[in-house]
Amino acid sequence: MKKKFSKEVIIGITVLASLLILFFGIDYLKGINVFKAANYYYVSYTNVSGLTVSSPVTVNGFKVGLVRDIQYEYDNPGHVLVELSLDKQLKVPHGTEALITTDMLGTATVVLNMNDTTSFHNVGDKLIGKTPAGLMDNISSQLMPIMPKIDSLLTAVNTLASDPALLNSVRRLDNITANLETSSALLSKMMNNMSPTLNNVEQISSNLNKITNDLNAVTAELKEMPIDETMNNVYTTTENVKTLTNKLNSPNSSLGLLLNDDALYKNMSSTMSNLDSLFIDIKKNPKRYISIKLL
Repeated sequence: MKKKFSKEVIIGITVLASLLILFFGIDYLKGINVFKAANYYYVSYTNVSGLTVSSPVTVNGFKVGLVRDIQYEYDNPGHVLVELSLDKQLKVPHGTEALITTDMLGTATVVLNMNDTTSFHNVGDKLIGKTPAGLMDNISSQLMPIMPKIDSLLTAVNTLASDPALLNSVRRLDNITANLETSSALLSKMMNNMSPTLNNVEQISSNLNKITNDLNAVTAELKEMPIDETMNNVYTTTENVKTLTNKLNSPNSSLGLLLNDDALYKNMSSTMSNLDSLFIDIKKNPKRYISIKLL
C-alpha cells in the first residue's frame, strides 16, 4: 500500500502544530484569550514603571481587559506606547483617562477613568495617559519635610545613649532591681516563718471569741437574776451582823458581859482550874470519892 504522506510532510505538520501550540500557549499564560473578541486602544506614557504585558485594565475595580503590548516610541522620544486589549462590549467615551496605579508590592494596573459623555472612541484610538504619583511616592513626599527632624532626633538619641550618666543610671537601676529581688525573697521567707504565729493568732482570736460568747451568756444570766432582791437580802444580812456586833460590844447583854467582864473570865478560869485539880485527885484517889460495898 502506498503511503499518503511522506516523512517530511509529517515532520513539517508536527513542527507547525508545535509552533501554533507554543504561540497560543504563551498568550494563554499571559492571560490573553486569542479566541475572545477584543478591541484595541493605545496609550502613550512617559513612565511605565511596574507595568508589564498582561497587566490588568480595570474600570471601577472590575477587570475589563489587559495590557497587550508595550513598545518604546522611537519617533516620540521619552514616551512609551502601551496597547490595551479591552472587552468588545466596552465602549470608551471621549476624554477617558488611562491611569497607571502601583500598589505597595510594585504591581502596576491600568485604571480607566471614564468620562461622562455620549460620544465614544473608535477602535484603535489613542487614549489620554496619566501616571499619578504612586503610594510610595506619596509616602516619600510626605516624609521628606520631617526627615531633618528625624535626623536631629536620632542624633539626640545617639548623644543620650553615649552619655556615661545614662549608663550609670542603668547600672543603678540594675542594682535596685537586684535589691528588690533580694528583699522580695526575704519577705517571702519571713511570711513563711510567720505562718505558725498567724496560726497562733487565729487560735487566740478563736479563744477570745469563745470567752466573749461566754461573757455574753453570763451577762444575759445576770440580767435575768433578781438583783434587787439579792441586794435587799445582802442589806438585811449586813444589818443583822451589825446588830449582833453591837450586842457583842454592849456590856448590857449576856454575850457582852461574857466577852467584856474580866471578873467573869477570871472566875471561869479559876473554876476550870479547880475542876482540873479535882479530876486529877479523883484519878489518884478514886476510893475517896467512890465506895464499893459487897453484899
